[in-house]
Amino acid sequence: MPGNVSGAMCAPAGCYLQGAKPLGPEPSRLSLPTSNGVPMTDVLATDPRLVEITERIIARSKDTRAAYLARINRFRSKGPARHHLGCANLAHGFAACNTADKEALAEGQAPNLGVVSAYNEMLSAHVPYGEYLEPIKAAAKEMGMTAQMAGGVPAMCDGVTQGYPGMEMSLFSRDVIAMSTAIALSHDMFDGAMCLGVCDKIVPGLMIGALSFGQLPIVFIPAGPMTPGLSNAEKAKARQLFAEGKVGRKELLAAESASYHSAGTCTFYGTANTNQMLMEIMGMHLPGSTFINPYTPLRDALTRAHVHQLARITRDQSVTLAEIVTEKSVINGIVGLMATGGSTNHAMHVVAIARAAGVQINWQDLSDISDIIPLMCRIYPNGLADVNRFQAVGGMGFLIRELRHAGLLHDDVKTIMGEGGLSHYTQEPFLEDGELVWREAPIESLDDSVLRPMGRPFAPEGGLRLLKGNIGRSVIKISAVKPEHRKVVAPAVVFHNQAELQDAFKRGELEKDFIAVVRFQGPKACGMPELHKLTPPLGVLQDRGFKVALVTDGRMSGASGKIPAAIHMTPEALDNGVIGLIRDGDLIELDAESGSLQLLVSDEVLASRTPAQCDLNEVHYGMGRELFAPLRATVGLAEEGATVFNW
Repeated sequence: MPGNVSGAMCAPAGCYLQGAKPLGPEPSRLSLPTSNGVPMTDVLATDPRLVEITERIIARSKDTRAAYLARINRFRSKGPARHHLGCANLAHGFAACNTADKEALAEGQAPNLGVVSAYNEMLSAHVPYGEYLEPIKAAAKEMGMTAQMAGGVPAMCDGVTQGYPGMEMSLFSRDVIAMSTAIALSHDMFDGAMCLGVCDKIVPGLMIGALSFGQLPIVFIPAGPMTPGLSNAEKAKARQLFAEGKVGRKELLAAESASYHSAGTCTFYGTANTNQMLMEIMGMHLPGSTFINPYTPLRDALTRAHVHQLARITRDQSVTLAEIVTEKSVINGIVGLMATGGSTNHAMHVVAIARAAGVQINWQDLSDISDIIPLMCRIYPNGLADVNRFQAVGGMGFLIRELRHAGLLHDDVKTIMGEGGLSHYTQEPFLEDGELVWREAPIESLDDSVLRPMGRPFAPEGGLRLLKGNIGRSVIKISAVKPEHRKVVAPAVVFHNQAELQDAFKRGELEKDFIAVVRFQGPKACGMPELHKLTPPLGVLQDRGFKVALVTDGRMSGASGKIPAAIHMTPEALDNGVIGLIRDGDLIELDAESGSLQLLVSDEVLASRTPAQCDLNEVHYGMGRELFAPLRATVGLAEEGATVFNW
């Protein structure tokens, strides 16, 4: 590894790295060039529209946020946490440690850092974490501290389980991960903690669990995306040709294998990479560290620097997780989601994370923020570029600088850098003669087909919208949907699972204008699986000139594509939702521009109908699904985070 380098916390006189070059001058002294002719020396006042949304969220959250902070404050301790344990308890806690660590843990005053890891070999993104523990321990030792593996959490790959029984446990795995995180940290041996996780439900689960220990300083350490493989355009073409029967499974597998070809995060901008964006813009990663490839000297240096920075804020007790995750940092995360056209899964995950911190947000908040945040990125599936290209042309540093300068981010927040808001997050890391340094991110995008400045966005508003109407409330990701496809009025064709739609497509029964209604896919019914296998056939039909759309109480997530899809329908069919009253041939109007979703059937006719029934036994048993019955019975609404926790 490179020399003794790390991140640093922000002191009043400036922000400097111990053993490394300065991360940058204090924010008030930054003197930057211009962007689109606008001086960028100062951060503009927060946009009044964002202020209004923020104030209503703060007011709505007053009681729950106060209750959360009161709970957290009860567990603040002075001195190492382990010193409050009895001798027998402590002896169990360090029984397997080496002699030096035993002495430090038994008698020393230095903090002990806990590691919660989602490492396994089923997720390419998490494979690098298999080599993290010893370097983490070494980095902690360099700071005069100890580190221990606190515990592991389960981590499933949605890419493996798509369309199969395991997907019906996917969303609930988030809450299982949250509970597993709590178990890992429950030993109360730790003064600070680091969470190792990347993918879909894993980061939200780790965050929810970690927030129960909000009195601790906690950092998230990224692992980075795999290097580029087969282009996204070629991959999408292979999937569509397979759906049309023009290529076989052998050709499809070859294309998929060339796309997902090594350790690291999948390179498209799905939920995994949206998670990583979220952690950086909320201040849980070191600046510019999110999209650095694994197994590189820079990645190794950044991992070490994360540990050093955690050690500093733990030793100085300068910033805790509860102080980082606030109403304003949650809103910053939502701003990033909209500006990048990120995963629709976060219409639930951000809500659940916020609620774990006592912050009450809803889909109207997300939609209103989307209305004022320009779409600045085109990353697959919203474009052809992958996250490596995004990183190369300017990345998070460029994005955050543009949003911050425009007053569309709250700068009065804490991060793992301590005080100073997001001032350091306009910078990116480099190795200079083996030494870790930070420099200003590019002032101009190096490819405006991927990343654009505020003055020339791809669209004047973000990628997510709330749809409301007599069917219920749902969300739609419009950043990948062309304007001419955003309004569809067509008769319903009703299905009770995605396999039924695929079979109808293969039989040639869907060569027409229609809106597919796929119901009994909500969290209460079967765990709310992602329905990605619907994208290729619906995409084929749209390309053939038919007007098609999807309405479902299931999910489509970060890979939501070019088809207008009203997803996460609430209330779901099994919860007496109107979606359960729709019949084949009913006219439906989906208008993503106006935010309307209407079943064009009179109230009198709807009142005369009996809700549809669906035998769900087949999806409730086998492959472990029977174990999740208590979660299906207690899960809340999608708009409330689809969580089993009652905040």
